[in-house]
Amino acid sequence: MGHVPNWDAGRVTALRSHCRTVEDILIIDDHPLFGDALSMTLSHAFGLRRARTAISLEMAQKMMRDAPPDAIVLDLRLPDVEGIEGIMALHRQAAGVPLTVISAEIDSAMVSAAMAAGAKGFISKSLPRNRMIDAFDRMWSGECVTPEGYDPDAGLAADAELADLMRRFASLTPQQMNILRLICQGRPNKIISYELSITEATVKTHIAAIMQKINVRNRTQAALAANRARIFAS
Repeated sequence: MGHVPNWDAGRVTALRSHCRTVEDILIIDDHPLFGDALSMTLSHAFGLRRARTAISLEMAQKMMRDAPPDAIVLDLRLPDVEGIEGIMALHRQAAGVPLTVISAEIDSAMVSAAMAAGAKGFISKSLPRNRMIDAFDRMWSGECVTPEGYDPDAGLAADAELADLMRRFASLTPQQMNILRLICQGRPNKIISYELSITEATVKTHIAAIMQKINVRNRTQAALAANRARIFAS
């Protein structure tokens, strides 16, 4: 897994020819100015056929239903979703499409969680233009790219544990994910049933399935596991 190095402009302009397989990208960021600027930068650098932008997960998923992109760029903080949940939702809809997390906040635990959830790379919004282009060049050429200072070899046992936990969370249905989110917010079953317009018995059935899938014994452990995996918050 490679870090983003401090390449000079000459290295950046020598973009790899097999990056041309990425011709249509979707940038998901709730700051339109940043999304538009990144769209123009990557379109110019890689000669993209199309670079679409979305300001929410819901908007992005609708665009993807109409026409799946070749690659996705995702900010983890969106109006309708925060944390690793966005990566998991996009992977369910577009398995195999390379996804890059781009964030203003670089936190080692979040980087580990994002990579374990299936992100191809994690880069900082503050990178200089030439280094950002180089990072996308490398990711779209098959490398995994992480921020400077992040050590993927540190705590390998913990990373393997986290990857296993992510696989368990990925097995939850969208409704089970909704219920888990409300559990993490401290909602009792009666309120969950009201907010999701389902019976309390159905809520209990889903909670039992959630606990079995993620291998926990109670609601508190489920919330702690979700927090550790950064599912709902970054």
